[in-house]
Amino acid sequence: MRIALLTYRGNMFCGGQGIYAAYLAREWKRAGHDVHVFAGPPFPELEEGIPLHEIPNDNVFGQTTREAIDPAAPFSMLKPFSLWELGVSRFGVFPEMQTFGFRLMRRWPEIQKRYRFDVVFDNQCLSWGLLGIQKMGVPVVSVIHHPLHIDREADFTIDPSLKKRVERTLYFPLMMQQTVAPRLAKIVTVSEASRRAIEKYFKIPEKQVSVVYNGTDTEIFHPIPEQPKEADLLFVGRTEDRKKGIGTMFEALSMLPDHVTLKVVDGRIPGHGLVPRLIRQFDLHDRVKIVDRMLTVPELVEQYSTARVALVPSFFEGFGFPASEAMACGLSVIANAAGALPEVVGSDGHAGRLVPQRDAKAMADAMWEILRDPEETERMGRAARQRVERLFQWDRAADELVGVFEEVIHAAHRRSRAA
Repeated sequence: MRIALLTYRGNMFCGGQGIYAAYLAREWKRAGHDVHVFAGPPFPELEEGIPLHEIPNDNVFGQTTREAIDPAAPFSMLKPFSLWELGVSRFGVFPEMQTFGFRLMRRWPEIQKRYRFDVVFDNQCLSWGLLGIQKMGVPVVSVIHHPLHIDREADFTIDPSLKKRVERTLYFPLMMQQTVAPRLAKIVTVSEASRRAIEKYFKIPEKQVSVVYNGTDTEIFHPIPEQPKEADLLFVGRTEDRKKGIGTMFEALSMLPDHVTLKVVDGRIPGHGLVPRLIRQFDLHDRVKIVDRMLTVPELVEQYSTARVALVPSFFEGFGFPASEAMACGLSVIANAAGALPEVVGSDGHAGRLVPQRDAKAMADAMWEILRDPEETERMGRAARQRVERLFQWDRAADELVGVFEEVIHAAHRRSRAA
């Protein structure tokens, strides 16, 4: 099968979407499929032999107009898509998803004539341009990891002011995504929780959305028994993302004895961000260690192995790579019973603990119960590793997606013959 995989931001360090694209491309290539990746910057590092087609943008969001215009080539911004990116970003609109799709659509006739793709698989760009590509005769399938409405609502919870509501409504391209998604050949998602959220926000019936769980690379993410323990608890993730729920985590830590420690791993912690404020608020200066630099994957695996228990206090996760990666490294997990986390962690007490979201006392109790029983902690860690090996593998995800693609391609052929 000839697969065009689209990802408007492709680097694995941009978050779960980059991980998703890189691993699926690898597995499809290994299975004998002809997969090409079309990506915006920062570009992915792909396994050798996988063609990468770069779809550049001007990366002007967050820059002043003076910073955005290159003095050496000032007229380059007069190109239609560049001018659009510059203009709408002045009003707080994040334009990359829109222009990625339009730039690709403009090139698509030449691309399709050369490569004859059977299917296009979109990594939650949901740009207007996808409708144009689909009209040119190739079915488009898109994955929605979780609706961006959830991110916007998390921001509103922190700051419900009219100013914040206007800013975040402009930032997220929700109208575009809500319009495009129902018109594509098929939508897939990565958990039952996300499928329910898609029905709620996109009005696409659950039965029309296929669930294919993510994988986790258990060859890379594995226990390192000899690694010295540096902290009792570990959080890995973007601390400025309000739906990650780190306020509850810090409050829970403050309820435990002073010898219980936490390590926070996030390469993008601002000096005046949420983490420093919470440390001051709960007086945890001597109990929290921060790793605030970008890590290589082997370094990240080492960090997982420096703690006894992983914390995932998110209010919503479409899947939750920090949970599955920690589990693959043999850590038990304490997670909120929210979003897809119960699907990843499993039943309470098997591979970890599930607690009600925004309940610091329940989280503190779970932390203390696990930490004071090392044998039970190790048992749950072993069960966690086994669960990932059994349920969350990238080759399985790739195979299941190919099955979805085959159904979509056959349906397109039937419609073509009927016409």
